[in-house]
Amino acid sequence: MNTHRSYFLAVAGNIGAGKSSLTRLLADRLQWKPVFESVEDNPYLSDFYPDMKRWSFHLQMYFLANRFKHHRAIVESGESVIQDRSIYEDAEIFARNLHEMGNMDQRDYDTYVSLFHVMMEFLKPPDLLIYLRASVDTLLRQINRRGRSYEKSIPREYLERLDGHYERWIQSYARGPLLVLESDGIDFVNRKEDADRIVAAITQTLERHYG
Repeated sequence: MNTHRSYFLAVAGNIGAGKSSLTRLLADRLQWKPVFESVEDNPYLSDFYPDMKRWSFHLQMYFLANRFKHHRAIVESGESVIQDRSIYEDAEIFARNLHEMGNMDQRDYDTYVSLFHVMMEFLKPPDLLIYLRASVDTLLRQINRRGRSYEKSIPREYLERLDGHYERWIQSYARGPLLVLESDGIDFVNRKEDADRIVAAITQTLERHYG
């Protein structure tokens, strides 16, 4: 892997896939800067899950603004950075899903998508997008394990819909190099051999694309 250049990696995946854990692992192993999704200080999340129709537009605009700010800062920093969730997921997965479910009306969705496309004109894509794929059973198990109160009301059907959107998005992703990691049955947090395999797969992918 070329150590004379900086890298921008983004970790994508459904709710509960293990994005934050993988971001921490890679930041520790590679000694790169982690950038985490703004969750604990998000003023809309606790209201969103019980009433998606009321809060979907507000929540997605909050995420989009924060993700744009972080993405631009990463690119301009000149540092090697690993980002927990990409800006593309906000539009391609979550906002689209909320609109299709009837929880974001056409006017709000059109406004959101228009803003997203304007933002894309100013952003350089990640050097590598890592998609952490997990079954819905795994997602539910990991969501329950971490015990966030605002996530307890997430229906299985909602995760299944998101999973479908993720699969369609990943199949058509063409903004740059992509690495899909199958996370069912592995424990990269507690098993060193699993962590070693993941880090090796990522470094080999970067070597293949950037020398």
